[in-house]
Amino acid sequence: MIRQQAGRSFALAVVLLLLMPTLVLLAETRFGALQAVWRDTGNRAALATTLTSSAVALVVIIVLGTPAAWILARLVSRTIQGWVGAFLAIPLLMPPLVLGLVLAYLLGPTTSVGAFLGQLGITPTQSLFSLTVAEVYEGFPYFLLTAWAAFRAVPQAYEEEARVLGKSFVEVFQHLTWPMARSGVTVAAAMAWARITGAFGAPIVVAYHPTGLPVAIWIALEAYGLPSALALATILLVVSLPIPVWINLRNRHVQ
Repeated sequence: MIRQQAGRSFALAVVLLLLMPTLVLLAETRFGALQAVWRDTGNRAALATTLTSSAVALVVIIVLGTPAAWILARLVSRTIQGWVGAFLAIPLLMPPLVLGLVLAYLLGPTTSVGAFLGQLGITPTQSLFSLTVAEVYEGFPYFLLTAWAAFRAVPQAYEEEARVLGKSFVEVFQHLTWPMARSGVTVAAAMAWARITGAFGAPIVVAYHPTGLPVAIWIALEAYGLPSALALATILLVVSLPIPVWINLRNRHVQ
């Protein structure tokens, strides 16, 4: 009994330690500071930029990532899955600043990709386009790996039995595979949303302008000090975290 109580106390202490930055942020942010940063039209523009680019990035990630996750789970051999999973750790763990440097080089006006985009009338860097691309690259690995795990968790035997009973591929996916994987894919989307709204390392290199909220926080810290930066950070927290937290609670992933 004593060991169990000590174990629970230890686990609770670890959880509180992890929550401490959020609790300190909420406790130290003053309402007056929030009002001051909100009155700044530049900060409101940064928020609008982040919401716009993040929404587009999330749609791109879901549209491309959902079928890719299903294909990896169902149409790729276990051996190849192992290699793919190992290589996906590279974009997942790549330092965001390095990612930003690579994207800046790839999308530069002197490269073939940058020149092609320029011919299409797209500004390849320092634009809403490049900000969205950076967010897609930062959030995609989180979505793909989590959604892949969700589809793999669906027993393949159930699908095979449904096909034996004469159900088509579409019927099996619509009535069996998707309902069983949906909660996991939803969690994947929530994780990607939190990641892309808070993306900083890559955007500050490839998309300093238009300024998104994470970059605006860094600018506020440099120009006005910690109180303004903390106020903007609180706004970013309100934008990025409620949806993932709610989805995790709803799907009982926290319990």
